[in-house]
Amino acid sequence: MATTTGTPRTTRPATSPLTTRNATAGPLRLPRTTGSLSALLIITLGVWAALIPFIGPYFHYSFGSNQTWHYSANRLWLDILPGAVAVLGGLMLLPSARRTSGVFAAWLALAAGIWLVIGPTVSLLWHAAGNPIGAPIGGHIRQAAEWFGYFYGSGVLIAALAAFAMGRFVSRPHIAGETAAVAADAPAAETVARPRRFGFFGRRRRAAAAAPATADNSAPVDGPTRTTGEM
Repeated sequence: MATTTGTPRTTRPATSPLTTRNATAGPLRLPRTTGSLSALLIITLGVWAALIPFIGPYFHYSFGSNQTWHYSANRLWLDILPGAVAVLGGLMLLPSARRTSGVFAAWLALAAGIWLVIGPTVSLLWHAAGNPIGAPIGGHIRQAAEWFGYFYGSGVLIAALAAFAMGRFVSRPHIAGETAAVAADAPAAETVARPRRFGFFGRRRRAAAAAPATADNSAPVDGPTRTTGEM
């Protein structure tokens, strides 16, 4: 009796260029635009915080006096230093493409923002009289704007932007890893769970494939019938 043998259907390997590249490329690199907008804003606010004590008197926005470019040790610790640290953190955050460097830069900017907020209060430890860079000048509305622009508002915005950038760096590798896993499983799932084709043309193809085997099995065999053990 004639038998028919079919060619087993080969399945595609469950690999893709994405998974191969991720397996051989080492640590995952993030897009350079992950924290770029936050970095630019942090740099801008840091420059503002460091320079506003010197240029604010030009438009009557100052503490103590309207003397421009007046330097003191208190302005160094409360304005220049946190502003410079914020600028440094933003410059490090701008080109960062790895999680470690991005989180470190965000921590620097976050520390600078926090110091801008708490600096005037902490300064009472070495300047018991209060107002180490002088009292705000003008009416109560302008004084509120000066406190906000010199310390509290600038510090809160820098800290919020740094925390936002840090969150993006912390979350992106996890999301990218899940995407790579889904991409790796997609070809295998597509091969195993391939939908069957029904309809008129599908029945004709199945009937044509089964016709030779049916014809061979139904054909009469001439001569004596051989058993399995005969040679």
